[in-house]
Amino acid sequence: MKLRLGMIGGGQGAFIGAVHRLAAALDGQYELVAGAFSSNPDTSRATGRELGLAPERVYGSFQELIEQEKARPESERVQVISIVTPNYLHFAPAKLALESGFDVVVDKPITFSLAEARELAAVLKATGRHLALTHTYTGYPMVKEAKALVASGALGQIRKVYVEYPQGWLSTFAEGDSGNKQAGWRTDPSKSGIAGAMGDIGTHAFNLLEYVTGLQVEKLCADINTVVPGRQLDDDGAVLLRLSGGASGVLVATQVAAGAENNLRLRVYGTLGGLDWQQEDNNSLVVRWPDRPAETRRTGGAYVSAAAAHNTRVPAGHPEGYLEAFANIYRNFALTLQAAHAGQAATPEMRDYPGIADGLRGMAFIETVIASGRSEQKWTDFPTIES
Repeated sequence: MKLRLGMIGGGQGAFIGAVHRLAAALDGQYELVAGAFSSNPDTSRATGRELGLAPERVYGSFQELIEQEKARPESERVQVISIVTPNYLHFAPAKLALESGFDVVVDKPITFSLAEARELAAVLKATGRHLALTHTYTGYPMVKEAKALVASGALGQIRKVYVEYPQGWLSTFAEGDSGNKQAGWRTDPSKSGIAGAMGDIGTHAFNLLEYVTGLQVEKLCADINTVVPGRQLDDDGAVLLRLSGGASGVLVATQVAAGAENNLRLRVYGTLGGLDWQQEDNNSLVVRWPDRPAETRRTGGAYVSAAAAHNTRVPAGHPEGYLEAFANIYRNFALTLQAAHAGQAATPEMRDYPGIADGLRGMAFIETVIASGRSEQKWTDFPTIES
C-alpha cells in the first residue's frame, strides 16, 4: 500500500517542493494527502487546490497539520511528513513530527545549526522513528557503482580525492531582485544560516565525497570568499581536506562561476586506479587504470553492482537523471518503512539513503569550514560526531 504523505513548505513559487512531489510520486510508493505549503494560509490553500487535495487537509501552519493529522484515525492520517522549507524552518517541524509519531523526510542541510542537529538526533533516537535526508546526488546509479567499486578494494588504498561543485546563478546580486525568492533566502543569514555556497552546495560535495569513499574528513583548511559586493554570505570557497586512512582531498564550491550550471564532479584516486563521475554525464562512470585503457561503466549495464542495479529503472542507453536520483531516496525510504511495518528486516539496498548521521556531519562541515575560513590558524579539527 502507498504511504500517506504530508508536506510542509513547497507552495507556489517554491522550486524544491515540486521536485520532492515528483520524486515521491515516481515509483508509486506515496500518496500526497495533506499539506501546509506556506506560512501564508491563502498560498497554502491555493497550492492545495492546484494539487487536488481535500480542502480540509490543507493547513495554514505546520503545527496545525501535525496536530490535526495526529487526531485522525490511524488508517487515514499521514504516515510520512516531508519538510521542504528554507533551512531555518527545518528543525521545529521535524522535531514536532517525530514526537507526534510521524516519520520524516527533510531537505538538506538538516537544520540551521549543529546544535539543532544534535537535538534532532536525540529526538529521533528517543522516538524510534525514521528520518531521510535528501542529499540527492547519492541517489545516482553510477554514484552507487563508484561507492561499490571503492568498497571492493579495486582502486586500492585511497590517496587523493577531488570534488567540485561550480554554479553561476549567483554571479550577480540576484538577491536584489525582490522576485527572486531562491536568491533572497539562500543569501540571508537569518534564513540560510552561517554559510552561503558552502551550506547550499558545499554540503552536497562533502556528502558525496564521504559517501563514495567511505572515508571521513578529520581536519580541514578553508579559504572562504564573498565575491559579489553587498552579499551577506559566502558565494565561493575552496577547502583542503585530510581524511581518515591518510588520504587528502580538495573541495571547491562556488556560485559565482558565470555560465556554470550544476556539474558536480568527483574524482577518486587510489594505489591501483581511479574513478571520475560528473553530474552532466551522470549515466557514465569512468574508471582509470595505470596499465590499461580507461573503462566507462554505464547505468543499466549487466556488469554493475547490486546497489547500482537496485537504483536503476530502465535499460541501458535510456538516460536517468536528477529526478530519478531524487526519487531513489524516497523509494528506498519507503521500502525501509514498509519492511518495518511488516516486521521484516530491510535489505542493505533499501537502507541506502542519507539519514541523521549525514545530517550531523553536514552541519559539522558547515560550522568547521566557516570557522576555518575566519581563522588565521586555518587547519581546523573536524568535531567528533555521534549519531
